[in-house]
Amino acid sequence: MSKIAVGKKAPLFTLDGTGGEWSLEDAAGGHVVIYFYPRDNTPGCTQEGESFTGNHAQFKRAKTTIFGISADSVASHEKFKNKMGFPFELLSDPDQKVCKLYDVIQEKSMYGKKYMGIERSTFLIDAKGVLRQEWRKVKVNGHAEAVLAAVKAL
Repeated sequence: MSKIAVGKKAPLFTLDGTGGEWSLEDAAGGHVVIYFYPRDNTPGCTQEGESFTGNHAQFKRAKTTIFGISADSVASHEKFKNKMGFPFELLSDPDQKVCKLYDVIQEKSMYGKKYMGIERSTFLIDAKGVLRQEWRKVKVNGHAEAVLAAVKAL
């Protein structure tokens, strides 16, 4: 059963990241976009980060903070963020507690082998901490623009 639902308060969490420790409570009063991605420095994850980067100024004007979360270490995130010039923080969830809280650990398949991993997913949380929209099984092309349109509609 999912621990998260549109229209309900988003589960609170605290994680370490590229900007130090961050808690969802820190974002009170502004909108938050949290995108979960499988791995640093992989083609799809790089493209997704670049898409959010390309739209970052518009998100900022809409008083929206963006965070990327994966199970990679803070050190890995630092290298990835610096290499790509991402203007937002990346949070590390090595034990996947937040991934499980947001129900993004799903069965995946690569080369016919099944395994459990992070399903590319995005969550839009409003200024009151309520989950307004979620995207599951995200396809990267056009995704950041769709999220931006949802932010502007709040």
